[in-house]
Amino acid sequence: MAKILIIDDDPDIVESMRIILESCRHEVKTAASGEEGLKAAASGKPDLIILDVMMETMSKGFEVARALKGTKDAKDTPILLLTAIKESTGLDFENEAGDKDWLPVDAYLEKPLKPNELLVKVETLLKKK
Repeated sequence: MAKILIIDDDPDIVESMRIILESCRHEVKTAASGEEGLKAAASGKPDLIILDVMMETMSKGFEVARALKGTKDAKDTPILLLTAIKESTGLDFENEAGDKDWLPVDAYLEKPLKPNELLVKVETLLKKK
């Protein structure tokens, strides 16, 4: 069982991920904004953070990822970035993930999420930790 923090402002997506992850016996905490997520990461010390790109602003997820990796509490915590903007922006998250300056995340998934893909990514990132 791992502690997983979901930072996403879409309650439907959060709830569906919660159900999927809790069915695998993970403990799930949620935050609906970037600031709330930063506080939850500092106080809860999650084993994995699932982070949405577009929240308060179109790039809030990038800002939160950089802020998390700049803290002693979360710098080594894997981050799984969720995005629905690749199609509209053309950004290649697969090749950018892991860039310590621009996109310091460990993996990404496109929305809409497929439950099996989510579980595979989560388990892979937890094993790396």
